[in-house]
Amino acid sequence: MTTEDQTTNRRQFLKTLGLTAAALPFAAQCASARRSGRSPRKPRNVVFILSDDHRYDFMSFLNKPKFLETPNMDRMAREGAYVKNATVSTALCSPSRASILTGQYAHKHGVVDNNTLVPKGTRFFPQDLQEAGWQTAFMGKWHMGGSTDAPRPGFHKWISFRGQGVYFDPTFNIDGKRVKREGHVSDLLTDYALDWLKNDRDQDKPFFLYLSHKAVHAMFEPAKRHLGKYENVKLEYPKSMAYTKENYKGKPDWVKEQRNSWHGVDHMYHGQMDFDTFYRRYCETLLSVDESIGRVIKYLEDNNLAEDTLVIYMGDNGFVFGEHGLIDKRHMYEESMRVPFLAWCPGMIRAGSVVEELIQNIDIGPTVMDIAGLKTPERMDGQSFLPILQGRKISWRDSAFYEYYWERNFPHTPTTHGVRTNRYKYIHYHGIWDIDELYDLKEDPEEMNNLIDSPEHQKLITQLNKRMFDWLEETDGMLIPLRRDTKFRAIERNPDKIRK
Repeated sequence: MTTEDQTTNRRQFLKTLGLTAAALPFAAQCASARRSGRSPRKPRNVVFILSDDHRYDFMSFLNKPKFLETPNMDRMAREGAYVKNATVSTALCSPSRASILTGQYAHKHGVVDNNTLVPKGTRFFPQDLQEAGWQTAFMGKWHMGGSTDAPRPGFHKWISFRGQGVYFDPTFNIDGKRVKREGHVSDLLTDYALDWLKNDRDQDKPFFLYLSHKAVHAMFEPAKRHLGKYENVKLEYPKSMAYTKENYKGKPDWVKEQRNSWHGVDHMYHGQMDFDTFYRRYCETLLSVDESIGRVIKYLEDNNLAEDTLVIYMGDNGFVFGEHGLIDKRHMYEESMRVPFLAWCPGMIRAGSVVEELIQNIDIGPTVMDIAGLKTPERMDGQSFLPILQGRKISWRDSAFYEYYWERNFPHTPTTHGVRTNRYKYIHYHGIWDIDELYDLKEDPEEMNNLIDSPEHQKLITQLNKRMFDWLEETDGMLIPLRRDTKFRAIERNPDKIRK
């Protein structure tokens, strides 16, 4: 990309954000510092805020949905960086969270579904931070093994709960002691995070705070102050939601079948909620996460920590709202694989930056360790994107890999591997008699035209297939994991919606 192209893209982005003329001098000062050769200083601390199931484009500065209001996410993008092409290596809660903490793909760390415990001996990057003299704290949803909420290695402060937890009046495990609290879980977790920053850490040491929200995981329960806020708004349904011949042309059969399942629009959660209510409650539940971001940033500013603290906001995976007749995540379509990703640090990041590089969840650990002055360990698959946030040119990946392993309790989505470049996405299925998929994301961002049988794309398909299998071989990922059965199985179909 040329400098002229970058400038044009940034102007368009600032216009999208509604950046006022009064804010432009600050952005100009940042750009001036870059031109003068002064290197932005490295932050001393990191706050990592993770949400659950927040899809990549549900932020108001992206104008989707049009009624949604996320002023604090907007501010992070306006004053910091919007990572446009952030993806996860597995679009499922536990595998993605394990990839964040280990810097590894799911087939390496072994947490391949939401029921698999973290293997003994697994090392999390906060353990490296502790050894380097950092203060570390974990607040919120752990979700790697639901049978226990006991403190995990790597954190001086531990506040969590079992499994999915609850939205109201949760019971927390606070450093090994259970405490029941009244209120909404997003507010309570933010209270705990701010209390730790203010009262419960060594003020002379750098810190890493991991604030992990339950929201916005189903079933959605917004804070009482937000309930009903979007009750009467008009919803816009995705074009691919309708059951039409055109929408399913070239799609695998499993996509059509899943429409009538727990994860499909015709029988979602076995009929527990209608689509419109589901959509509205999701957006309302997200508001408390946005407020949490604002409260954290305000604390950092009020206590002279903003210049020296990198704040990262990210989703653990995406979420589908009717695209291709589906809901939820797991598969490799854009709404599932891509995640919201924002970075804010006034002392380092140029205001209004747009990062085009393919950033993944496996890159979080190496980046935080880079800030701490630590080298990326050999055990990690990711790499540090700190230089990218600083505006420096570095060699970076030109493709992002993906994996998902079939779950017996949610058997609707097959084992999936794939590779996504800046333009193309190749999706390969295992253990099912069906077709693979190839999409040109530049010409077909909604992934409606499957090019897998296109004669002019066969060479590209062969290249991407080879790249995918080379990746799996090089990272010891050629074995399909087998797990024990679970009691719950979402196998019901709605007989009224079965289509011939």
